[in-house]
Amino acid sequence: MGITAFLAMVRKDLLLFLSDRRAVIVAFAVPVVIGSFIGSMTNGAGRGDEPLRIKVALADLDGSAISQAIVTGAQADKNLNVIVTSADDGRDQVRKGTVTVAVIIPKNFGDGAGRAFFRGSSVEKPELGVLSDPSRAVEVGMVRGILMQHVMESVSTAVFSGQSGSRFAADALTALESSQMPPDRKRLLKEMLTGVQRYYRESTPSSTTGGTGGVFSMPYVVREEEVTSGSRVPYNGYAHSFAGMGIQFLLFAALNMGVEMLVERQRGLWRRLRSAPVSRYMLLGARAASTTVISLATLLVSFGFAMIVFGVRIEGSVVGFAMVAVSCSMMAATFGLLVAALGRTPGTARGVSTLAVLVMVMLGGAWIPSFLFPKWVQAITVVVPVRWAVDGLDATTWRGLGLSSAVVPTLALLGFTAVFALITVTRFRWEEP
Repeated sequence: MGITAFLAMVRKDLLLFLSDRRAVIVAFAVPVVIGSFIGSMTNGAGRGDEPLRIKVALADLDGSAISQAIVTGAQADKNLNVIVTSADDGRDQVRKGTVTVAVIIPKNFGDGAGRAFFRGSSVEKPELGVLSDPSRAVEVGMVRGILMQHVMESVSTAVFSGQSGSRFAADALTALESSQMPPDRKRLLKEMLTGVQRYYRESTPSSTTGGTGGVFSMPYVVREEEVTSGSRVPYNGYAHSFAGMGIQFLLFAALNMGVEMLVERQRGLWRRLRSAPVSRYMLLGARAASTTVISLATLLVSFGFAMIVFGVRIEGSVVGFAMVAVSCSMMAATFGLLVAALGRTPGTARGVSTLAVLVMVMLGGAWIPSFLFPKWVQAITVVVPVRWAVDGLDATTWRGLGLSSAVVPTLALLGFTAVFALITVTRFRWEEP
């Protein structure tokens, strides 16, 4: 009798959900649309070997051999899309968001950099102007590193193999005589500069020509490798975006269930249900079970769409993925019951719980990666269930990790489920206060 009544109540809730076309669309279609959009904005299936092509405006106010070599090297760099322009136009393009960075090479930069190469802090170093878009800090940092490579290559080439190299060495030797440097260090530096002058005297003209093929260059190259499952399948950004959006909307579906319970309580339905030969635990358990089924269906439909359309794969443990999905759905269901237990009226409960869902989703890393948060924020996200759900789904999809990677997230989600259920049982009021 008890099982029959329990299943009947679960079936009733599912039929009511499916009869509401708007609720079905919100639960299934909206996370698919938003997940697709966010995934496309975060490189989708991964950029693979495609270069970054960060837009950079470059203004050369110097016109020296060194500054021209910097411009040539930057234009040839596959990760930059360099636009040579004026300083004012570069600033304007950054302000409008057309380019990420504007680099201004000031007048006399080449001579100043060449002198500073040998004489260090004893001379004033020229300033390279970098105008950046503050909303694109990550790209700005990458441009700064790439630019440093081209500046160092161009300056070192000019100093050791350019036509002005001998003059730089001679100027450094002259300044060295009157410097306050300790005698032993002065002697060593003088020997080095004398050797540079000897190099120019004894080298053939062809060996001292400038250009990027000079004496010095970056002493290494970078071999990039994206480390995920080890299966040589490129990173698919849609896996993370669909995990985040699926979790967000199953929480909203559970929230609606909780608000509907408050509406039913206003109408006296729960008081009438209690007169039936079923316990309060069965009534709440049936609602939790039906919401778990709806939440799980929401998550699986989202991932099913991502697998068919965007090639998302469960690169890790399928069992682990199922464990995280089921425990996440159970957590969402009991969260809906918690809304009904703590809410006084449907309107108030909807507003407060909507804010709670948005905060949990934001802190859980469903919108933006959690590593971008301040350290103290990252520390407190361990008390947010969405963080464990996102980590578990990421681990078993694009990271390609095994069953063990799903155990801790599953246990954490089940822990939240137990806490939410306990509060619900002790605090739920069957009649309006």
